[in-house]
Amino acid sequence: MTRHIRRAGLFCALLLVALLVNAARVQVLRADAYEGNPANRRAAITRYQQPRGDILVAGRPITGSRDTGEHLRYERTYDDGPLYAPVTGFASQEYGSTLLEHSEDALLSGADPALAPLPLWNDFTRSRNAGGDVVTTIDPAAQRAAYEGLRSRKGAVAAVDPSTGRILALVSVPSYDPGLLSGNGRTAREAWARLNADPDRPMLNRAVQRTYPPGSTFKVVTAAAALDAGVVTDLDEPTDSPDPYRLPGTTTRLTNGSRGCADASVREAFTHSCNTVFAKLGVETGVADMTAMAQAFGFNDADVRVPFLVARSTFDTTVDRAQLALASIGQYNTRATPLQMAMVAAAVASGGQVREPYLVERTTRAGGGTVSTAGPRSVRRAMHPSTALRMRELMRGVVEKGTGTNAAIPGAVVGGKTGTAQHGLGNSGTPYAWFVSWAQGHEDMEAKVAVAVVVEDAAANRGEISGGGTAAPIARAVMEAVLDS
Repeated sequence: MTRHIRRAGLFCALLLVALLVNAARVQVLRADAYEGNPANRRAAITRYQQPRGDILVAGRPITGSRDTGEHLRYERTYDDGPLYAPVTGFASQEYGSTLLEHSEDALLSGADPALAPLPLWNDFTRSRNAGGDVVTTIDPAAQRAAYEGLRSRKGAVAAVDPSTGRILALVSVPSYDPGLLSGNGRTAREAWARLNADPDRPMLNRAVQRTYPPGSTFKVVTAAAALDAGVVTDLDEPTDSPDPYRLPGTTTRLTNGSRGCADASVREAFTHSCNTVFAKLGVETGVADMTAMAQAFGFNDADVRVPFLVARSTFDTTVDRAQLALASIGQYNTRATPLQMAMVAAAVASGGQVREPYLVERTTRAGGGTVSTAGPRSVRRAMHPSTALRMRELMRGVVEKGTGTNAAIPGAVVGGKTGTAQHGLGNSGTPYAWFVSWAQGHEDMEAKVAVAVVVEDAAANRGEISGGGTAAPIARAVMEAVLDS
């Protein structure tokens, strides 16, 4: 009898060891496979079992959480959803997340280890911290001015603080309500299908995710390159530029949209946006110096994050002389995001320094304690201070007596540059209207805001599209909002 008991005990011990081995296999060796299995809903249930942290603008939450009473308990809500969608993106139980909701997801959801009271605390307690908050750099008055300025026209606006790189406005139109995508039911699926089928692509953040030919606004870069390289030493000296200008090595003749460009000085050509003068100037400056200046401003940088990734703005480094002429007036393969062109204007306004743009001022715990701050931002010099000073002169001339008078603000110093960019097969598309600018209040020691506006209005009369007429009034409204705040 004792022998049978011993055998039964040994068998039970073997079973126990087998159970322990299998438990270890499941919990250690196979943990990732089971956790990643689509049938495992525990992670999702845990994730949505508590409210998500908020995204704040000027101290006010523009997001929230709604208790649904379902297994996936809390859904994301948005205040002024379409206005702030290019900043927040969406956080959906069905379709994931984008923009700030994605780049700051660990903090907002409470999964970030930095939120734990002690290192490895959550690993031992198997608990989840309350979601943290993200404090943005957005100026609500500037954001609304940009959004209302675009109205129903397709386009984008980016505004930055030249002295810090803080992003003050980021607007893309048409927009959408990210709250429609928050859940996982029929409403979310129908909204997703509708938004993706819309040819105007409302979920595309045109301010940072799309690049455009910058047109004549790129003449800011070309003029700065020519001044820095010593190709131009006197802004008022005639440039010996023919009108029309034959592109080097070709029979193609480049013309102007305005009169008086033949042999115009750089100041006159910049004020009246003469293509022939700046195409020739780019060729004389050369590929190497043009490339160096463009890249100093931020072109060809594939790793700009704010904190989400910004599309790469490009300046072709393999062009021949004819292609360089076109690239120097913002055509050919030259492409830029509105944020990149706001950085160009900001560099001029800040004495030639380029500051890395950023959208998150700080992150905090649910109780208000700081998790991280923006901290010092990297700075690089795009041009000599003397070049920046002369570029400020040129940009002021555009607003005071050139193509950008619609951007003038009484009592403020404003500089700008208009642009009308051709695109499409054989330049058949309705041109994009551009305006880049900066503004300094009468009592300010330095410029407070730099803005880039692009309008892509396919419904407009081709002859009525212009940077000064279409985009400059929007830029003025944004600059006024910042100066008044």
